[in-house]
Amino acid sequence: MNMRRYKKIVAFGWAISLFCSCGSGWLDTAPTSSTGSATAFETTENAAMAINGLCKMMTRQYLESQGFNGEGTIKMYYGNYPSENFSVNLPGWSNTINGRYLDNTTSTYGYYPWYYYYKLIGNANTLLANIDRASGPQGEKDFIKAQAYTFRAYSYLMLAQLYGNRWADSNEGTSEALVLRTEPTMDDMPLSTLGEVYELIYNDLDNAVRLYKASGMERASDDNYSPDLNVAYAVYARAALTKQDYQRAREYAVLAREGYPLMSVSDYEAGFCTPNSEWIWSSYGALDETLYYYSYFAYIAYNSSASAVRSYPKCISKELYDRIPATDIRKCLFLDPQTDEYDANTGKAASNSVLDARAREECPGLQSNATVYAYMQFKIAAEDMPGVGHLNHFRSSEMYLIEAEADYFLRDEDAARKALLALTRDSGRDPEYACAQTGTELLEEIKKYRAIELWGEGFEWFDLKRWGDAIERKSFADGGNFITVLAVTIGPGDNNRWTWRIPNRETDYNHALGKDPASEE
Repeated sequence: MNMRRYKKIVAFGWAISLFCSCGSGWLDTAPTSSTGSATAFETTENAAMAINGLCKMMTRQYLESQGFNGEGTIKMYYGNYPSENFSVNLPGWSNTINGRYLDNTTSTYGYYPWYYYYKLIGNANTLLANIDRASGPQGEKDFIKAQAYTFRAYSYLMLAQLYGNRWADSNEGTSEALVLRTEPTMDDMPLSTLGEVYELIYNDLDNAVRLYKASGMERASDDNYSPDLNVAYAVYARAALTKQDYQRAREYAVLAREGYPLMSVSDYEAGFCTPNSEWIWSSYGALDETLYYYSYFAYIAYNSSASAVRSYPKCISKELYDRIPATDIRKCLFLDPQTDEYDANTGKAASNSVLDARAREECPGLQSNATVYAYMQFKIAAEDMPGVGHLNHFRSSEMYLIEAEADYFLRDEDAARKALLALTRDSGRDPEYACAQTGTELLEEIKKYRAIELWGEGFEWFDLKRWGDAIERKSFADGGNFITVLAVTIGPGDNNRWTWRIPNRETDYNHALGKDPASEE
């Protein structure tokens, strides 16, 4: 699929997405009219446009709210903000950052991921139900069908991580988790178990892999934005890791990174806003398709002109920063306060202070009216204002980390150390890196480098939940760099075991679901 067609079909893609738009109360996940579906999927050319529409849905605005922007919101609100090593001076966001909405079935924060991912699933279901009747070459049908399966598997994986228990807490997958919609219908449906959810994810990915291979097609060389075979492998690797299926996790991580060599040091320092050699799947970004002040980059990019960044830059935790070796180039992507003064309660540097001046010298891309904070990030940039950039979803770096973790639990510690060395030493990120740890110390090393490598990309909360590790944030007074209201400890058993409750907008209208007693409290 050629991305040169991307901009031309955005309107069409949005029209397709209306098949699954949200009505007055019910979370619609089916076409509103069969006539529209028949027209949309009359040819494989039209169906390919619908896939592009799905790609676009990952970066559009939702729920008439400035903050909800497709996949970027998942990364920021659900992966970064509530994690352990992502610090920001936002006391008004303490309920979100401290995980206090997970039990709230009426909160928009609890509803948004359910709405967003079932919207993607509904569109994928419509594609799957209609593509076989489209006119066009069989290879194109197979490729498009594989892409739809990939979208559906990815969406259910994300939902399972948010609304399902940890696999370790699921009684071998028997705990209830999600509504498994695989047809474009609005029928009432009960919850399926977490095991059934992963069974569908695996089946979808098996079908996707088979169809990608049968199609004889590949995405265009300039297309990093629509799914392909490597994307299916990458989703499989992440899903298997989350399910603690380490043999599959290792197998598919190796397959996923094939053809995607680790980026150079110069690429690593280029702002994480443009696809490079190791980007497996991302979302397209351009000035004429911007969400302005509501995009992911307008919330995090250090050079953004948006007030969300200028006033409240995003920072790494002092504890994680201190654990990065001085020889590691990733340490240079954050502002070391050294001995310079800053506000001891917030981390803010005074205007025209030594730290403020040094930050601007080290990073000339900062806006002239931007506020400087100790440990602020210089990793993620916007390539245009106020927050334009290509949004990454899978990198081969993650695949090496999946390999390392899977190898550890498969009791192949030599292979785990080899994966860490390939990621860190052999890539040039830290030429002096050595890894001799064994046992639990090796697992801690894997976790440490996962936190360093993937910082700010929306992984950490999901990782900590998967491991059953507590979030421990220290205040400035206690030697950390979190404001007091965010300097909390959240245990793995707190907040419904970090499991979002099913929103009322599903339970109120899906009569096959019993009302969650917690929602009546």
